[in-house]
Amino acid sequence: MKTITELIVLNHTKFREDSIVLHTLSRDYGRRSFLIRVGKKTGMALFLPLNILEAEVTENSKSDLWFAGHIVSALPLNGIRNNLYKNTMTLFMSEVLYRTVKDGAIEDGLYEWCRGSIVTLDALESDFSNFHIRFLLEFAVALGFRPEAGDIAPFAGENLAVLDEFLKASFGESMLLPLTGETRNAIADSLIRYLEFHTESTISIRSLSVLRDLYR
Repeated sequence: MKTITELIVLNHTKFREDSIVLHTLSRDYGRRSFLIRVGKKTGMALFLPLNILEAEVTENSKSDLWFAGHIVSALPLNGIRNNLYKNTMTLFMSEVLYRTVKDGAIEDGLYEWCRGSIVTLDALESDFSNFHIRFLLEFAVALGFRPEAGDIAPFAGENLAVLDEFLKASFGESMLLPLTGETRNAIADSLIRYLEFHTESTISIRSLSVLRDLYR
């Protein structure tokens, strides 16, 4: 059975000289990995983190690793790819998703929320330095945790008041909250620990160090 579907790229790993395993999130299959044939002429930029692709998926009842082909970009995301800060944010966001959402999981509404977040980041022309913090809070909501100040308090330390402002603010208001780079980094660390606690997993985000360098 073959199905045309949209895939959000979370990560990819080399499988053989002519193949990669593409780790994705989709409306139809949730968190799932697909075998992709690649060659010397394959533009690997197609598989950058959080790219939104259209692919033909071939389902195989005899294997958990299905094949995806005829892959094209569904959205260009020029607003992200032409901006160093946004590119770094997508690296961070995709790693959070990759390490938090378990392979095979299908979370109702998660794909739609994630796609909307990507499109929103792509469209923002300024005032997006707080976007990854808003993303982490909304991700918790998308997973069903509904964070409140009292729930976050054990992880927030001296930044609880700022996080409470985020929780009460609209999206636009939260983008305009004045924060130092040090505070943004501390809040991101706090929210990662909060997600670890609620998902009962260890979320080691290597790309967080890159964000720290950008927002010193």
